[in-house]
Amino acid sequence: MTESRADQIRALLKSIETGDPEPIKVVNQAKYIQHNPQTQEGSEGLEALFKRLSLTNPHVTIVRAFEDGDFVFGHTEYDFSTRRVGFEVFRFEGKHVVEHWDNIQARQGPNASGRSMVDGPTTAEDLVHTEANRAVVSSFVDTIFINRRYDAMPSFFQDNALIQHDAHLKDGVSALKNSLMSDRAPKQYSQCQRVLAQGNFVLAVCEGTQGGQHSAFYELFRIQDEKIAEHWNTVERIPPKDEWKNNNGKF
Repeated sequence: MTESRADQIRALLKSIETGDPEPIKVVNQAKYIQHNPQTQEGSEGLEALFKRLSLTNPHVTIVRAFEDGDFVFGHTEYDFSTRRVGFEVFRFEGKHVVEHWDNIQARQGPNASGRSMVDGPTTAEDLVHTEANRAVVSSFVDTIFINRRYDAMPSFFQDNALIQHDAHLKDGVSALKNSLMSDRAPKQYSQCQRVLAQGNFVLAVCEGTQGGQHSAFYELFRIQDEKIAEHWNTVERIPPKDEWKNNNGKF
């Protein structure tokens, strides 16, 4: 039985922990485009890199993994010397991975509602409504995050309910709205680069600033009955271009 692309990515990421070279064969390293600005492209083969990392006794947990056409997007937790949470996006051409993006931050929390950055449902459901759910998140990001039309927020939620996994927020729409309107290290979303979806899970890849620093915002939503029900995220500062180790850009 052929492994799904999501399962292949699970095995690939887990090989960081094990050092097993077999799962790395899914990557076409001759064409592989790396969008992590802090990773030098082509300096070290993935087999050697993952083998070296495995010797540091890392722990890799793939919490969720979803497929959208040629893309696989995963929600992950890493424990190398510190615990970090990230989103990983891989693009396939045929049978092989040829491109990779990520967004990683230190694990924090639990938040004021007792939720971690990664807990909650992990399996995509409502697959027949993938495109409708993608449209809900695209509209939310454009209306609320980018154009800041906060008067429209209630229309995206059921009874102002929101299960929140942001380490700095508690449950409920009011907490999210207040954070977006805050003058303390405010988030400013400038554009949405990509919206990936499978069933009731939708990932929005956004660009903007936080506290005046160029940042990437990865926002994962779970949709229920055409409304946003749950939210996870990571925020990562994008280093200045003169600090990049490759020229591919964060997005």
